[in-house]
Amino acid sequence: MDYQKLATLLFPNLSMTREEIEAQYPKRKDGLVVTRFAPSPTGFLHMGSLYASFVSSVFAHQANGIFYIRIEDTDQKRKVEDGVQKILTDLKKEEIVVDEGPMIGGEYGPYIQSERKEIYQAFVYDLVQKGYAYPSFETEDELEQIRMIQKEKKDRIGYYGIYAKGRTLSLQEIETFIKMGKPYVIRLKAIGDFDKKFEFKDCVKGKIMLPSNDMDIVLLKQDGLPTYHFAHVIDDYLMGTTHVIRGDEWLSSIPIHLQLFRLLEVKAPKYAHISPLTKKDGESVRKLSKRYDKECSMEYYQKLGIPPKAIQLYLATLINPNFENYYLSDKNACISNFQFEYRKMSTGGTLFDLTKLNFISKLYFSRLTATELYQMILPYYEEYDPSFYQLLIQYPKESIAILNVEREIKKPRKDFASFSDVKKESWYLYDELYFNSEYQKEPIKDTYDLALVTQYFDEVFKETDDKETWYCALKEFISDHGYAKTVKEYEQYPERYVDHVGDFCEMIRVSLFGRLETPDIYELLKILKKERIYKRLQQYETLL
Repeated sequence: MDYQKLATLLFPNLSMTREEIEAQYPKRKDGLVVTRFAPSPTGFLHMGSLYASFVSSVFAHQANGIFYIRIEDTDQKRKVEDGVQKILTDLKKEEIVVDEGPMIGGEYGPYIQSERKEIYQAFVYDLVQKGYAYPSFETEDELEQIRMIQKEKKDRIGYYGIYAKGRTLSLQEIETFIKMGKPYVIRLKAIGDFDKKFEFKDCVKGKIMLPSNDMDIVLLKQDGLPTYHFAHVIDDYLMGTTHVIRGDEWLSSIPIHLQLFRLLEVKAPKYAHISPLTKKDGESVRKLSKRYDKECSMEYYQKLGIPPKAIQLYLATLINPNFENYYLSDKNACISNFQFEYRKMSTGGTLFDLTKLNFISKLYFSRLTATELYQMILPYYEEYDPSFYQLLIQYPKESIAILNVEREIKKPRKDFASFSDVKKESWYLYDELYFNSEYQKEPIKDTYDLALVTQYFDEVFKETDDKETWYCALKEFISDHGYAKTVKEYEQYPERYVDHVGDFCEMIRVSLFGRLETPDIYELLKILKKERIYKRLQQYETLL
């Protein structure tokens, strides 16, 4: 076979050679870590893809390396309108720092595979002229017949060995078929032996024995676009990718990919195959589904108001479990100061737990200052709850004070897991919402002595008292009216008392805030002040 003639026959109008293309791509600096996220342009960023992109960005940036985006759109059927823009927008919303990519720029573009068609063809041309690739003209029906024969013989399914009919075509037969306009693909002429295994070292899974590739996989489809197998090899080579971090469903493809790098005579990157995110479903565990699980959609978190940083902190615990102890033990802990390791990643399924995410998110919120939190919630409420947003900007000082309740203490409150929780846990401190009948309040019990509560505020409560003075004065007042100063006293001698301090505080809570449980009453009363306290006491009957 005259392979040079075959290459020219298949690519008569090639505009660039492999050597000319390689000259356009500068070599990355020695030792620079380069990773990538390579989604299809479906326009839908889900938790699984966010996790993959986050892992890739973390390992690049902790080494002061490069993390880039490459859009793999050679399967045109999956492409949606504005899909690339939507993915980039979602990554920006989730605060994933991207150094290079479509609409971002960089020296290694185009970063969209459909715009690199001639590049792939030049490299296939190179393989054809070296005898490592050939055209295949089988129709779908003919390929199906091959599969049927393999099933009957209980052979492996695929295009290989005696089933690779295209290998035996002469140059004359190929030329005749092309002149007839017969559609064809270009396949790899595999050099492996399936019965022979080789050792592969994965960054996450360690050493694995894999069979050598003997499948003549498709390199270029009939439309001239490459398959994933071929495109990613060319792109990772030209773009200087040092570490390919991807789902472990691609592990079985490693023999193909390493063989392609070998035939192209270029160094392969290191591979890290990460476990999929899983979910507990009853007694079983299954893969997190973008079709069935709400927590797979990033829109779910955006509407709920779980900030990107909280999500990233949780994902960091999935990358390396020891990150959690690091974060729990140091209030100044951050992702950029932690050294992640491939060897500490899970080699099985990675359980995604919303309860754990909420726990991490609450801890994250508790470490923010009230002013920081106030600034963060404004854009959320402007988009999702404009009426509450108006209250926030109408009362900035008061809102910050509300957010600061039980914040600057040794064990700060942890009742916010999302931005939406802010309103749920503080609406009763805004008169516009408290006196709104749409908001359900705890009913006033017949046993409550609201006249006594009013008397307390008339005779005892002072806005200027510090907390200790306030509490001592409250206990003296209730003691004079038959209440036990402590729960313990009441439990020892219940017949001596009307009730105890906890019951009196409950009356304050319900009559002023409409809730049985609130943060520290002292701090809330300091926010309301006497004028608003009396307004609420005077109108409590309308709240029944």
